[in-house]
Amino acid sequence: MDLTPLLHAALAMACQAALGLVLGDWISGAALACCWFIAREHTQAEYRWIAEFGVGKRANMPWWGGFDPRAWPVASALDWAVPVVACAALWFVLKGF
Repeated sequence: MDLTPLLHAALAMACQAALGLVLGDWISGAALACCWFIAREHTQAEYRWIAEFGVGKRANMPWWGGFDPRAWPVASALDWAVPVVACAALWFVLKGF
């Protein structure tokens, strides 16, 4: 069982809490951490696209290569979606919604 999404969520929420407690801005911490994981997974999807469809050459990848659903296995999508949902849930709980 892959626990990476849960680890990513814990790290994102820790970043959110650190900035939230220090600066009082819980959204900035969540945005920073979630953007980190989204960018990381998007970069990995680009490399998967290059390996599968671009004959191993970066120059063969179109601008949309990293957005191609064929380069996104479920595990990679969860690696960024779970932290986003966790940080949003923490923010909603703290704001009393």
